[in-house]
Amino acid sequence: MTTTAPTAHTGWLIKLIVIGVVGGFLSGLFGVGGGVVIVPALVLALGFEQRMAAGTSLAAIVPTVTVGVISYAVNGEVNWIAALLLAVGMVVGAQLGSYLLARISQRYLQWGFILFQVFVIIQMFMIVPSRDGVFTMAGWGVAGLIALGCATGILSGLLGVGGGIIVVPVLIVFFGASDLVAKGTSLLMMIPGSLSGTIGNLRRGNVDLKAAAVVGLSACTVTWVGAIVAGALTPLASNILFACFLVVVVARMLLQRLRADRAARVRPQL
Repeated sequence: MTTTAPTAHTGWLIKLIVIGVVGGFLSGLFGVGGGVVIVPALVLALGFEQRMAAGTSLAAIVPTVTVGVISYAVNGEVNWIAALLLAVGMVVGAQLGSYLLARISQRYLQWGFILFQVFVIIQMFMIVPSRDGVFTMAGWGVAGLIALGCATGILSGLLGVGGGIIVVPVLIVFFGASDLVAKGTSLLMMIPGSLSGTIGNLRRGNVDLKAAAVVGLSACTVTWVGAIVAGALTPLASNILFACFLVVVVARMLLQRLRADRAARVRPQL
């Protein structure tokens, strides 16, 4: 009996499935799109160009976050009004981000974002969210949510970071939301932005539809598992785990920034 060696296509498929499974689980667990894992994985494991990887990841996120929203919504862990306000702000912010892309120094922007995330991480280790926490729409709450969505859209456009790593900790730390409602609301907020961004990327040819379909469908099979695990964790454990996840994200961005600064210093000498 003879066996056939795996083809290049089989290896490509397996890698995409693994990437989707990991990204989907993290999406459900932390209320993020999963792009922070999917984009670098596509670049490093499959040789995607950065722009194509980002576009493919965004397309894969659409079904992923949809399943995540359903998983949280069935338990009443989505604030629909807050998600709508965040989405409105994010749409405006995304337009501003595209306008500012060529006008703001990426270096100072990234350093500012890193410092902000360090502050948030410290707060998350110090504050334990309540599962009974609720949003307050009165007063500055509405304006604050729109402003948060706008800031998220700007940073997403300028830095390529997903909305969840910004929105979830801010909703917990500054708006008093429970960890589960913050994650469910964050996932719902991402759907219109992801759809809009994917349409634009398709027009520009920055999406590998086959790869996006494999990653997205693979992610959908486990996103709900991540949501169940999130619900099983205590608020303290969930907070610490998410803070550790942010540490990894910030460390990766910090290394990228330091490499870019080093390259900028060396280039004039060549």
